[in-house]
Amino acid sequence: MTINSYWHQVIKRTITLVVCAAFLSACQDIAKSSELGTGVIYCSEASPSSFNPQLDTSGTTSDATAHQLYDRLLDFDPETGTIVPGLASSWLISSDGLSYTFQLRKRVAFHQTDYFTPSRFFNADDVMFSINRWRVAEHPYHQVSGGNYPYFTSLGLNDIIKDVKRINGYRVVIELNRPDSSFLANLATDFAVVLSAEYAYQLQQLDIKQRLDKFPVGTGPFKFVSFRKDRFIRYKRHQDYWKHENAPENLIYDITQTSSLRLAKLMTGECDAIAFPAQSEISMIQQRPDLRLDDKPGLNVGFWAFNTSKPPFDNPEVRKALAMSIDKNTLLEAVYFGSAVAAKGILPPSSWAYQDDLSDTNYNPVRAKKLLEENDIPAGFTMNIWAMPVERAYNPNARKMAGLIQNYLKQVDIDANIVSYEWGTFRQRLKQGLHDSVLIGWSADNGDPDNFYRPLLTCSAIESGTNRAMWCSPEYDEYINKALRISDVEGRSEYYHMANKLLKDQMPLFPLAHANRYQAYRTELKGVTINPFGGIRFGDVEKR
Repeated sequence: MTINSYWHQVIKRTITLVVCAAFLSACQDIAKSSELGTGVIYCSEASPSSFNPQLDTSGTTSDATAHQLYDRLLDFDPETGTIVPGLASSWLISSDGLSYTFQLRKRVAFHQTDYFTPSRFFNADDVMFSINRWRVAEHPYHQVSGGNYPYFTSLGLNDIIKDVKRINGYRVVIELNRPDSSFLANLATDFAVVLSAEYAYQLQQLDIKQRLDKFPVGTGPFKFVSFRKDRFIRYKRHQDYWKHENAPENLIYDITQTSSLRLAKLMTGECDAIAFPAQSEISMIQQRPDLRLDDKPGLNVGFWAFNTSKPPFDNPEVRKALAMSIDKNTLLEAVYFGSAVAAKGILPPSSWAYQDDLSDTNYNPVRAKKLLEENDIPAGFTMNIWAMPVERAYNPNARKMAGLIQNYLKQVDIDANIVSYEWGTFRQRLKQGLHDSVLIGWSADNGDPDNFYRPLLTCSAIESGTNRAMWCSPEYDEYINKALRISDVEGRSEYYHMANKLLKDQMPLFPLAHANRYQAYRTELKGVTINPFGGIRFGDVEKR
């Protein structure tokens, strides 16, 4: 029996067991299909931590909020990756690269909900509020919901932006302290959403500011209706959406944490699309005429990060030894089933700054064991490997991978314990630096290489929680900062290649894979696209 046919039978048996449960749970908390009208049901993998993506870098939160509830000044064309107008219809950049003037769209309506009725259209006040909330520590909303804005902090955008000025109701100027060639791309990411300043002011007057992030108001294609943690999210079409009126009448996120149950619901028609199909389920989906599976090379990287703030992981030689202990190719075969390429560095091959001649770390347990001995790591040394409890495009099964790594480490006399928690708790404790090492990764928010180098490994990204290695190198930061101050591709690439050499020498994390992205859905859905730069979009989807 081949591996594929074995997994096909396993999945088939699993689906038989769970399909009844799927039917029984279908209508307890979620509207029946007869009540949905043109509704779409999406089986997601977990609950968002917030309904404001400014507060989180998790793909779960982005998927649930960024393109359903909100718009940004700029956007990415999901097909070409080019920056296109959003709430800003046009923009001008000064010759010195320090001033960006945005002309805003007129007659863009905010959501009218049970808890908020707007009295005006979107204007410059909303842009000022949305940027200054995360940028200015003294802003009345800065500390609301924890006061942590990980994406912006990891990029140092609060230091890069000098001022945000309102020229008139529909023109805004953003002034920078220094040129930044990735600035426009950062304004188009999932996190740079525009909130309602009027709604925020009303909540402030009532002294209930925290509701801004729990009961959201945006200008996006859907408006928020209700949420029950680990059960569902309900959205309704924004009738006055500025782009079009094509969005489905209803959108429901059926939060289903088990991959096999998500697939069962997709096959029975209880869900129209699902998040993160397991690699072992792909062939089954492809064989069904009522289902479709789209895929694209992923702008992502999965890696094994070492907590460099804790001994002995503060020693580069120990980190190199751990990396040498692992057969990366076997991990790819066992976890990704041929749907990923081995990562030599943190940039995927599709990036313009990818370094093709970068050498990889080879599997060499003999050398690894010798390095460990030379650096006083005794036989039987115990460490932990934290493994994500959820599927991600960059790592579809971290716990299985952790088990494989555990076996490899045993061969060099290291005992590894596997640690996992509920996703929210996992990320919170990870930020506190309680781990020895962690299997996690990163998916690009835009196509600029800075989107990998800066949030993953700069000193400022430790505070924001995106630097999982907790590694700080002034030399590395200097390379990354210099790359942003020039605009030509060749000049920037030179600095990134210098950064790659330093990362190879220091090994704060071990790059493992660049994985394909998959989207599985029923054939009745039209207009589904794989967004290479962030969360899924349902505003343009039709159900026939």
